[in-house]
Amino acid sequence: MIVTFRTKSFADITMFGDVAVTLLKLMGHSGTVPSAVNAEDIPAYLEKLQQGLSRHRDSVGVDTDSDSDEPVVGLQTRAKPLIDLMHSAHKNNDSVSWK
Repeated sequence: MIVTFRTKSFADITMFGDVAVTLLKLMGHSGTVPSAVNAEDIPAYLEKLQQGLSRHRDSVGVDTDSDSDEPVVGLQTRAKPLIDLMHSAHKNNDSVSWK
């Protein structure tokens, strides 16, 4: 599954469903896709997301569970575009939706 986050004031952000649902749950959302957050609720969701990410501190390294030497991209790195989108939505008093 692919999830695309949208707001009027920022480019769409697309991510894999498992990552998107993890981030939504860190925000305190149920993780339902599709759904949305009203503009007035964004600050609370952003705060919960950032607190959740600070507790989740995963490191960037090499995936030891596979035969690949590909680097692992941490959840905090994957969350950065969504955080930027949410900051823009808050600044412009826009809602955020995803499907």
